[in-house]
Amino acid sequence: MASIELDKVLDKAWADKSVPDILAAPVSALKGVSDRDGELLKEAFGVTTVRELAELKYVRWAQALTAVDTAVR
Repeated sequence: MASIELDKVLDKAWADKSVPDILAAPVSALKGVSDRDGELLKEAFGVTTVRELAELKYVRWAQALTAVDTAVR
């Protein structure tokens, strides 16, 4: 089972929200992602929520490549 310290990855305003609320939140709910970053993600990939970012095929491809690299080391 995966776990994460929400206060370390979320903007303070989102750290006490439920996971469904966080997944529906704008990507700027993630710590270090600005509103402008969110606008750019929307323009480039049509991503507006944390869930959409997680499901973005390019993110999944990068995660798969990282897993392969880790496995062969």
